Amino acid sequence: MPPRAVFLDRDGTINVDPGYLNDPDKVVLYPGVGAGIKALREDKGFKIIVISNQSGISRGLITEKEVDDINNRINDLLKEFDTKIDAFYYCPYHPDYSPEELCVCRKPSPYMVVKAAGDFQVNLKESYLIGDRFTDIECGINAGVKTVLIKNELSDEEINSLHNQVKSPNFVANNFEEATNFIIRDYTGGT
Repeated sequence: MPPRAVFLDRDGTINVDPGYLNDPDKVVLYPGVGAGIKALREDKGFKIIVISNQSGISRGLITEKEVDDINNRINDLLKEFDTKIDAFYYCPYHPDYSPEELCVCRKPSPYMVVKAAGDFQVNLKESYLIGDRFTDIECGINAGVKTVLIKNELSDEEINSLHNQVKSPNFVANNFEEATNFIIRDYTGGT
């Protein structure tokens, strides 16, 4: 049976987003992230894969090494919960700073989800994506996975706007713990 995955946005979803994060010592996981990832990965058998736009690279504000260092720091912090992220995928491009053909990987394109699904033989029909932006939800919809929007910084007005565009997430969560609980309930049929 092919594995299933939970695809996660990074900044603003699993860690606090100060804007173009470039210092591993400034990585702060949101409450519930470590326990949530452990429950999804170790207890329920989901692959955990980060899918992230990192346009700060093409903007010259951060380097690929800094992005990799941040990703490594996140996994270091997750060791405290006896879990980890299986893989990190990111798109370093932005249409204002990069040739258009390179920007094909940017969310809301499903490119990174599809690439990761191929690399890990993931069954997308049984997979989920958690994010804090409309582009995350659109990416998940475009990839054919169920989507969870974490409100974090979004207003109810912004969420209603997404609903009006018929790009509704399957669930809107106030925090990572709620997102995790929804996925576990949904996948197990409420058991």
